[in-house]
Amino acid sequence: MNITERDKELMREAIRLSRESVEKGGGPFGAVIAKDDQIVAAASNCVTLYNDPTAHAEVSCIREACRKLGTFDLSGCKIYTSCEPCPMCLGAIYWAHLDGIFYANTRSDAAEIDFDDQFIYEEIAKPMNQRSTPIVPLLRDEALPVFRLWADKTDKTAY
Repeated sequence: MNITERDKELMREAIRLSRESVEKGGGPFGAVIAKDDQIVAAASNCVTLYNDPTAHAEVSCIREACRKLGTFDLSGCKIYTSCEPCPMCLGAIYWAHLDGIFYANTRSDAAEIDFDDQFIYEEIAKPMNQRSTPIVPLLRDEALPVFRLWADKTDKTAY
C-alpha cells in the first residue's frame, strides 16, 4: 500500500487519541477508521475505565464504525492504530473485513511497557490439551443440530 499524507494525518489522530487516553487514565492506544479518507470512527483504549478487557481501541473503533455505517462489513475502510494490533484486535479487524491496517508502535514496543501478547501467540500455536487454560469439549452432539439448522436456513444473512 502506498502511504499518503492523509494516511499520516489519520495516524497522527490515532496517536493523539492514545496520548489522550493515557491522560484520562486509560491505556496508551488509539485507533481511527476511515472510509474514502474521512474519519468514520475514533476510539481509545478503555479497558480500565470500563472494566472491560475487550475495550481495546481497535475493537471499540470497529464497533463505533459499524454502528455509524449500519453494517458489520467494513470493506472499503482502513484502520489506523497507534500500535500493532494484538491477537484479539487483529481477529476483529479480519472479521470486519477492513481493507488495510496501518500501525505505529510495534508489538515489541508494547511488550517493553508491559503490554506483552507473546504468550497468546504461543498459546494459539499449542495443541488444545497443552494450553495453560483448560479447553474442554462438552455436549457437541447437542450443539451440532443448531449448526445444521443454520446450514439449512435459506434466508440467513451470511457474514
